[in-house]
Amino acid sequence: MDAIEELLTRGVDKIYPSREALEKVLRSGKKLKLYQGFDPTGTKLHIGHAVGFRKLRQWQELGHEVIFLIGDGTGQAGDPSGKKTAREHFFTREELRQNGKDYVMQSAKIIRFDGPNPIKILYNGDWLNKLGLVEILDIAGHFTLQQMLERDLYQERMKSGTPLSLREFMYPLLQGYDSVAMDVDLELGGSDQTFNMLAGRTLVGAMLHKEKFVMTVPLLTDERGTKIGKTEGNVIGLTDAPNDFFGKTMALGDDAIVNCFTLLTDTPIEEIDGMKKKMEAGENPMVFKKLLAFELTKQFNSTSVAKNAQASFEQTFQDRETPTDIEEFTTNQTEWDPVELLVATKLASSKSDAKRLIEQKAVELNSSLITSHLSRITVANGAIIKVGKKKFLKIRT
Repeated sequence: MDAIEELLTRGVDKIYPSREALEKVLRSGKKLKLYQGFDPTGTKLHIGHAVGFRKLRQWQELGHEVIFLIGDGTGQAGDPSGKKTAREHFFTREELRQNGKDYVMQSAKIIRFDGPNPIKILYNGDWLNKLGLVEILDIAGHFTLQQMLERDLYQERMKSGTPLSLREFMYPLLQGYDSVAMDVDLELGGSDQTFNMLAGRTLVGAMLHKEKFVMTVPLLTDERGTKIGKTEGNVIGLTDAPNDFFGKTMALGDDAIVNCFTLLTDTPIEEIDGMKKKMEAGENPMVFKKLLAFELTKQFNSTSVAKNAQASFEQTFQDRETPTDIEEFTTNQTEWDPVELLVATKLASSKSDAKRLIEQKAVELNSSLITSHLSRITVANGAIIKVGKKKFLKIRT
């Protein structure tokens, strides 16, 4: 597999209009201008973001012009992608710009903003906030209501009776205009951004009369499709302290190992397939998860830091002397409110007791502390919950 083939296949979900069309352009030697946009509505980037960053780095290393776009303009509108309910709070441009600085600092663990062919930083508020009425009407004129209503998210909102504000409804048009303002050849983004990115493809064709490619990368999930991120309560921050980062990776379900190796590392696919076969044959997944935790901790820090984090984890885990004969709790549910899980498993006598245990830092999932009763957790088959020093329970799903 050469560099172009790897760019177009590994860690790629779909390419519009087609992979063949994009490959033809790349094989001709043409260098493209491309971007990925980020609305900094939070302050912390996590390993789910790293999937896109790694793809940006591949484009960068092949000599293409890459733009890291901070959505201080689109962020004011509020992207409805992935949101089943209306936003209760909208950010100001000043808040978004400040958060954007943190995004740049954290993403620099993967992509380069200096040295040869540095990635450029732009802010879409610089053009979106200057649009006048006639310009906005012209943008909107390239879309029909029927086209917009085809979006699955909008259909779901309407069927459930959940409000969809025109502010959110307009979002794809604003993101789409970014491609026109920067005159790009390609946009990169998560598969949940497909509708927004295709809106940009429509506008580039209509307003600039040229082709715009779209490359989507898959969301980071386990094998069952459960997302690894902030909403699901299993977020692993790029800038988490190394020991915490290692421990949180070890707390992931066994069925996340293959996807994480594929999307977050340079481990050859043949080796990853070999790991999968060994696990299917009965080899302990903990062996491969420890390899994953080490590789990711090293990638975002250094080899020596990763070795120390692994040694700390092993020492802590061994000192706990987890018993081999543990009572089991069987459930079909994989996502839980931690309070409800403690009550259901009878590890806590009541909800208030469960909250107290979590607040006292007495509850662990796969050797990683559960620090908040407000965030849902994902519990994979074989996960071990520990309460205090002596209570252990294994989950069977």
